[in-house]
Amino acid sequence: MAPEAPPDAARRVEQLSGLLDRHNRLYYLEDRPEISDAEYDALFRELQDLEARFPTLQRADSPTQRVGAPPAEGFETHPHLSPMLSLDNAMDADELGAFAERIQRMLDREESAAIPLAAEPKLDGAGVELIYEKGVLARGLTRGDGQRGEEVTANLRAVLTIPLRLAGSETIPDLVSVRGEVVLPLAAFRRLNESRVERDLEPFANPRNAAAGSLRMIHDVDQQRLRSLEFRAYTLTEGRPARLKTQIALLELLEGWGFLVSPGSQVCPDLPSAIAYHESLLARRSELPVEIDGTVFKVDELALQAQLGTVSRSPRWAIAFKFPPEQATTVIEAIEVQVGRTGALTPVAKLQPVRVGGVTVSNTSLHNQDEIDRKDVRVGDRVVVQRAGDVIPQVVRVELEARAKSKLEPAPFRLPERCPVCDAEAVRLEGEVVTRCPNIDCPAQLKNNLRHLASRRALDVDGLGEKLVDQLVEQGLVGRLSDLFELDAETLAGLERMGEKSAANLVESLERASHTTLTRFLIALGIRHVGETVALLLAERFGDLDPMLAASAESMAEIDGVGPVIAESVERFFADPRNLAEVERLRKLGLRWEKREPKVPSAAETGPLCGKTFVLTGTLSAPRDEFKRRIEEAGGKVTGSVSKKTDYVVAGEAAGSKARKAEELGVEILDEAGLEALLS
Repeated sequence: MAPEAPPDAARRVEQLSGLLDRHNRLYYLEDRPEISDAEYDALFRELQDLEARFPTLQRADSPTQRVGAPPAEGFETHPHLSPMLSLDNAMDADELGAFAERIQRMLDREESAAIPLAAEPKLDGAGVELIYEKGVLARGLTRGDGQRGEEVTANLRAVLTIPLRLAGSETIPDLVSVRGEVVLPLAAFRRLNESRVERDLEPFANPRNAAAGSLRMIHDVDQQRLRSLEFRAYTLTEGRPARLKTQIALLELLEGWGFLVSPGSQVCPDLPSAIAYHESLLARRSELPVEIDGTVFKVDELALQAQLGTVSRSPRWAIAFKFPPEQATTVIEAIEVQVGRTGALTPVAKLQPVRVGGVTVSNTSLHNQDEIDRKDVRVGDRVVVQRAGDVIPQVVRVELEARAKSKLEPAPFRLPERCPVCDAEAVRLEGEVVTRCPNIDCPAQLKNNLRHLASRRALDVDGLGEKLVDQLVEQGLVGRLSDLFELDAETLAGLERMGEKSAANLVESLERASHTTLTRFLIALGIRHVGETVALLLAERFGDLDPMLAASAESMAEIDGVGPVIAESVERFFADPRNLAEVERLRKLGLRWEKREPKVPSAAETGPLCGKTFVLTGTLSAPRDEFKRRIEEAGGKVTGSVSKKTDYVVAGEAAGSKARKAEELGVEILDEAGLEALLS
């Protein structure tokens, strides 16, 4: 009879289950983990131990009974051809030894008769199943909950290492299921995060999250990001030729079919050689092109794998020997605010130098005020730091116990209300996490703004390259955007690598750029959220700049494709006296465009649903595209997710989490009859 569980054990199981469910959701569905893998594993193992001691506490929906996380809304789901299981973990050599002893015992082998293990790097990516029919890729699924996954075939087709048709001279089985990991190589991860930081977007925590998020893009799919991904195959669950006898032979077959497999996989004849392989892999970890977090050991003989079988969530014949976490503890000595090239105010923690993953870390970005508040980071705190993806240093958490023991309580940190470079009032738009300096002539932004003004889609100033911009600003010839149009050939000719002809050409190019369009002029100003499309919409609606300056944010927000966030950004830009003075000076210096008649608002922009945002969920009586078309024709907008800005959720049969979220946020839920009433 199972022992009765004490109340404190039951409470702890409930607490651990809630924590693990939350972190599963953050990791798998929202791509924003809050704790390290090591911390997650510790919580998971504690729950496993409690459930093993007190079996009555194990619930059917316990995190220990899950494989991954439920599929997210937005993609169709399909069942896997067979369950996609997780692996049990070994955290040290003793636990790996216990695994080896266990399979020897289950196979009734003598202790001296070692069972060869296939060793492979444990990839830290997103697991997927690829299904081929008659040798052609038919479907690609995420892991999902292990039983069903999201169909992301369209996105997977963009991954260049996934063959659309299987290669090889031998006959390909009619049905093939290949499983593996989608990873983002570290070089691509660095480039991606550098680009995101430049655009004031939150950098990805690690390559795994960047890879998983790529697969689940629905709108604004980034094809270049998808092509940066790699798929590495590691098993074949359907379509195994009878001749295959071992895991290593299976990998060779997959490679022959055109798949990329992890190099360096090999057979370890006994436990000492397996441990030696793991230690060698750990020593070479920083040299590898992709992120790995351990070694996977599998019984090499496929017949023995079948004999050992599986338990509810993992195979008995495989285990993941995890690497120790690469973290360190240090102290935050100061927090400085840097102004980026786009005006973003970024808090940067100055650390007591500490070695993390073989690199000395002395600075780390705290990203924004929300991140500081969430982690409660203060000057003087002792903190745990790690290198996200073995690349970017980040603060994992504050050691609050150390703060409590100190005699002085450090004050919470707040970003300044004014730009520390030019003293302009800093702003943070609704719905954004970044605080910015709005002054286009702020010295911290000037070089970037000049390059933007000269870009092809803005004023298209030929000859104004990056090095010339640097010279103009650093020598004090250009202190604000409008100074460009006061430059003369004599001044320019005195600059390094210019000469009289180049100087004359640039002056001529600036003169040509002065004859522009209102659309290009608006792009050149670098107004937040105003790109080519929005600039065109504004230019068409108002015809000239003065009517736009006189317009309210509310009237601009009514333009289809603009909306309140962009409208408020435009109004705030022109309300800043510095920016308005710069615009007027540019006009006085000769920038001009052809005035046009204002565009008459379309029926959609004045329709009964104008300015209203809808979300569709559940099964409706007609395809969603039909409802989307009718809503948009009436002036409304249809988005894919529910937020505080959603006006209505239209719920059909079997409405899921979107309807629940609408209830939580107080968003009105309509049935089809309610929508018809609004449309009429």
